[in-house]
Amino acid sequence: MNKPSIPKGTRDFSPLEMSKRNYIFDTIKSVFALYGFKQIETPAMETLQTLLGKYGEEGDKLLFKILNSGDYLNKIDRDDLLNSDSLHLASKLCEKGLRYDLTVPFARFVVMHRDELQMPFRRYQIQPVWRADRPQKGRYREFYQCDADVVGSDSLLNEVELVQIMDTVFKRFGVRVQIKINNRKILTGIAEYINEADKIVDITVAIDKLDKIGIDNVNAELAADGLSAEAIGKLQPIIALSGSNDEKLNVIGEVLKDSETGMKGVEELRYILGVLDGVGLVNELQFDLTLARGLNYYTGAIFEVKALDVQIGSITGGGRYDNLTGIFGMPGLSGVGISFGADRIYDVLNALDLYPKNAMTGTQLMFINFGAKETAYCLPIIAKARSCGIATEMYPDAAKMKKQMNYANVNGIAYVALAGENEINEGKVTLKNMVTGGQQLVDADELVSIVNGGK
Repeated sequence: MNKPSIPKGTRDFSPLEMSKRNYIFDTIKSVFALYGFKQIETPAMETLQTLLGKYGEEGDKLLFKILNSGDYLNKIDRDDLLNSDSLHLASKLCEKGLRYDLTVPFARFVVMHRDELQMPFRRYQIQPVWRADRPQKGRYREFYQCDADVVGSDSLLNEVELVQIMDTVFKRFGVRVQIKINNRKILTGIAEYINEADKIVDITVAIDKLDKIGIDNVNAELAADGLSAEAIGKLQPIIALSGSNDEKLNVIGEVLKDSETGMKGVEELRYILGVLDGVGLVNELQFDLTLARGLNYYTGAIFEVKALDVQIGSITGGGRYDNLTGIFGMPGLSGVGISFGADRIYDVLNALDLYPKNAMTGTQLMFINFGAKETAYCLPIIAKARSCGIATEMYPDAAKMKKQMNYANVNGIAYVALAGENEINEGKVTLKNMVTGGQQLVDADELVSIVNGGK
């Protein structure tokens, strides 16, 4: 018989892995809530009308489509079946698809519920998304996104708070990070400065790869995209900018002094960095001109977070966008948001062994099962322990003592309670500390006190 399997690019999570993942989600949720963000959820599937055309041609190919229920071939004529290309056929066979990200469903949510929402609207959403990508290390077909967005406000204080959120989350995780910031208006100004304004997308896509492929390959890519040698030459000192945030802003401000858009980007960054200087972040905030972020709907500040002690890609990113809901016929609604990469954060915390021990604990106390009479005696004590917040279980079968103790060991249970005839006669139980091996005779109140004190 064939062993069962799961689809490529998906994963099972064991109880230990779930403890770790819940620690990540709970930490991020608590910080979102601290800053006044409210949680929403949207369905796993959306209509294809909602999803198609929002992620570009490549994104459309990566959408998981869902066959219509019932006799889905009923309305398809034979010629369509024989002659259609798969994309055309899919549009007739499928009306729904699995969501590709949380941003487009959020835009749909805002447009659908706009009359009920108080603007600005601060939402967070932690749910899985699906992409029909080729699975490889660190890239899955099903993975979680943790997004926070503010829509309906142009204020740069929103950007300031999102940087604080990123800083607070990683401080709580104990991970040293560098928060990188740039502004798409500055990148647009640079494209104007080198007289290649129509190639802004090619320029940002190439610059975004600087860390990965190096300056020579970036220049080769720019040349392949049709940039003149003169334009590429003018770009070099800008890409190679160094110094403090202020020094870099001063240089770029001088270069872009004739670009209205570029100067607006410089002013926005000056404000965000200036306010954050007075707040006192734990982690370094760096103005990085090579940060471009691939998605082209960003229009203002853009962010990215890199872990300093682990070699891994970006673990958080985001930015300001001006027309999130325009795709659904509600133009002019500006927003800014960030997305934490839960799966990469999971890998970072594993690599640095930063999970707190109390986040990993399951059962704290287990009662040995000696039979029906002893179980009846133990059950009220178990109920008391649980009512005092102690995770407690009774071994379900009156198995050999060695087997029950082994179960407690394997599951990392800190305390085991035993009640035989002698204990029952005295109205007590024997409590064994599985770490030290010490044991003592205690009543129910003492048991609760010891186990709670030993957390």
